Amino acid sequence: MGFKTMDVAQAVVEMLSLPITAEEFENEVVKLYQELFPSANMMPGAERLLRHLKQNNIPIALATSSNKENFELKTQRWKHIFDLFSHKVLGGSDSEVTNGKPAPDIFLIAAKRFSDNPDPSKCLVFEDAPNGVKAALTAGMQVVMVPDPMLPKNYIKNPTLILNSLENFQPELFGLPPYSV
Repeated sequence: MGFKTMDVAQAVVEMLSLPITAEEFENEVVKLYQELFPSANMMPGAERLLRHLKQNNIPIALATSSNKENFELKTQRWKHIFDLFSHKVLGGSDSEVTNGKPAPDIFLIAAKRFSDNPDPSKCLVFEDAPNGVKAALTAGMQVVMVPDPMLPKNYIKNPTLILNSLENFQPELFGLPPYSV
């Protein structure tokens, strides 16, 4: 949901009054990540969108709450796609990202690292998590949300646009070059 792993571990241990420390819980979660993340798939439409933006010289960055290790586990099969990003901000291990989502830090840092340092209002964020949507909006950015179908609707609050799939994204709605037919 956009939180840093340790923040999630601390919250779960407290909410469920688990008889373990947050560090122990995090270690167990990381074992699951190591098993599940290497087989992670991209969202349908993501590769087409990223290639389209790159081919049209639209600067793109990645801003994920994942740390370096988890990011590498999730993306190892998709390195050729993740190489399309001009830069990546890995919130779980980037020393500049003090506060995780829903704070806007990660998106503001990602924008600042573009050579032209664009105004946040000129940035478009794609998110699947409510905390990411809140972070992007707080940063003053537009946000397209592609929520998990299992996410209760009451968690979806104020994205610029909601899509069931990235396959339905129309770049021209945001002043970007349209897909070629």
